[in-house]
Amino acid sequence: MTDTNSPLANPLLDFSGLPRFDTVTPGDVQPAIGELLTRARTLVERLTDPATEARWATFAAPLADGIEEFSRAWGVVGHLHSVNDVPEWREAYNAMLPEVSRFFAELGQNLALFAKYKAIRDSAEFAGLSEAQQRIVDNEIRDFRLSGAELPEADKPRFQAIQEELASLAAKFSENVLDATNAFAEIITDPAEIAGLPADVVEAARAAAEKAGVEGWKFTLHMPSYLPVLQYADSRRLRAALYRGHATRASEFGPAELDNTPLIRRILELRREAARMLGFGDYAEVSLAAKMAESTAQVETFLRDLAGKAKPFAERDLVALKEFAAQELGLTDIEPWDLAYASEKLREQRYSFSEQEVKEYFTEPKVLAGLFGVIENLFSVRVLPDSAPVWHEDVRFYRIETPAGALVGQFYLDLYARETKRGGAWMDEAITRRRVGDYLQTPVAYLNCNFPRPVGTVDGKADGQPRPATFSHDDVITLFHETGHGLHHLLTRVEELGVSGIHGVEWDAVELPSQFMENYCWEWHVVRGMSAHIDTGEALPRALFERMLAAKNFQSGLQAVRQLEFSLFDLLLHSAYDPVADAAAGRTPLDVLADIRREVAVLLPPPWQRFPNSFSHIFAGGYAAGYYSYKWAEVLSADCYAAFEEAGDPFDAATGSRFLDEILSVGGSRPALDSFRAFRGRDPAVEALLRHSGMVEN
Repeated sequence: MTDTNSPLANPLLDFSGLPRFDTVTPGDVQPAIGELLTRARTLVERLTDPATEARWATFAAPLADGIEEFSRAWGVVGHLHSVNDVPEWREAYNAMLPEVSRFFAELGQNLALFAKYKAIRDSAEFAGLSEAQQRIVDNEIRDFRLSGAELPEADKPRFQAIQEELASLAAKFSENVLDATNAFAEIITDPAEIAGLPADVVEAARAAAEKAGVEGWKFTLHMPSYLPVLQYADSRRLRAALYRGHATRASEFGPAELDNTPLIRRILELRREAARMLGFGDYAEVSLAAKMAESTAQVETFLRDLAGKAKPFAERDLVALKEFAAQELGLTDIEPWDLAYASEKLREQRYSFSEQEVKEYFTEPKVLAGLFGVIENLFSVRVLPDSAPVWHEDVRFYRIETPAGALVGQFYLDLYARETKRGGAWMDEAITRRRVGDYLQTPVAYLNCNFPRPVGTVDGKADGQPRPATFSHDDVITLFHETGHGLHHLLTRVEELGVSGIHGVEWDAVELPSQFMENYCWEWHVVRGMSAHIDTGEALPRALFERMLAAKNFQSGLQAVRQLEFSLFDLLLHSAYDPVADAAAGRTPLDVLADIRREVAVLLPPPWQRFPNSFSHIFAGGYAAGYYSYKWAEVLSADCYAAFEEAGDPFDAATGSRFLDEILSVGGSRPALDSFRAFRGRDPAVEALLRHSGMVEN
């Protein structure tokens, strides 16, 4: 008989192994998190006692170990809120979010903790600590300052309240986007309106309609439905309907309770207030304090310089597209909902292939085998199936081993889109590598995507063998990207929690491994090895691959200015825009975006587009005043891959070993720039990125 008072009766309190997704329930959240908060506060009280010596072994290590259990349990709750956002889990998460936010705010403002880290930094012991331990101490001192530890006591309650409110607003923002996405549906009963759509997309829409109890085909704003409609549907009306639904999500054009407009203003107000309390001019300065970039001006110059280089290429891309759309498609007034459709037709004409043709070669089993082969060849490890409790039947679990069979790490893979799963693709940590005495805790990661699930059967019969899922080449690139993040977390050799894996890595360097891995999606023998036509089993033909390669930088100018538009909007919104004074003068975030578009973009969207209202990266994720990191890290990743090009082999053993040793394995134990220099022997250069993107004059 189970002892209900035992910690193991609550799966969130069991840290003996992997998360117990098979038994954890929303009802476990409050008791477990409440218990862990009590334990953590008791630990902090003990460690801040003057009798506790300010040394690594007696203070810093026990604090990290104690907070780790709490963070692991709350991480499971946050993960389930993201991948299984049913009302019960949403309620359980939101009920404890203020208390969790309050605890971390209290922790960050605890002067006694701050004083002990400073005492370690000033002690004779510091010189004898490892590089990783020294880095942790320095990071902690910086983070205490950014968390308000040096604020006057009278100001701390207000600063803490700001952090709690920001956490709740971020959760609400994300929930509104998901709910607004789920609320939209376009039901089609006229077969003429589905003309041009791939068969698997039509079948998925038919199945969705059947599940909803309606006739015809149901299309939604989830990516496996939305993107094919914009790219392939001959019906301009259908494309326009889905585009408008997507572009106005969580805005004033829908239910008031899902409108993120007031949340955006409040988030910006609170971030600016917190920044001013800390002595910074704006929130961008706060954000950059822990990044590679030295100042807002440096980032702005970087982005505008790239925009100046990219815009002429974007203008050429648009001229070519407009001429083609007018001459071949009769679209003389090309609209945003025509862009993907016309671009696909132009790609087909110019390079003699379609994305749908390519998609039929990338079946899920072959893609995974190809991905795992790249990992194994590059880093001398093995990727093998493993077993663990999971949160959904779609989820699979794998282990990474050394050639000798020693466990390196494990990861969950959740590939398919679901209505209860937030959009996009992301990696998150479940467990972080660390050493406790003689015990080495191995890392575990979550890899999450929103790809189309398998549709139909091999023989067309309801009870036949299911056909495998097929992925577009862009989906394959996304999978390699998220796996790059996962490898950063899983292949670390650092054993100190605070700088192990992705911990302690500057945010604008975090994308380096992910964008680096994307390059392998363009290597012929990799692509050939991970392709098998869904009907014939034949590998992707070399001639088709060569056409894909020729089209690799198709519209790269348009794609670049789009990302630069997002990056500048994020940066200026958190620096030049004053959410109080500007709002009082009638200037809104949409006006900031409009100004940037006039400078950077080459095609303006309709005035009713509400992109900021679903920009979860900066309002509900960790990218506030940091979205530029994608382009910043793209410079780093392109330059790192150039080292393999210079070696003449994308799998050059010596170069791969150095990349593992100097980039992946060191985690955040030293500055990212030092890691880059150790690998490349010099500072980063932008030339490789421009060359890889085709943005160089012939």
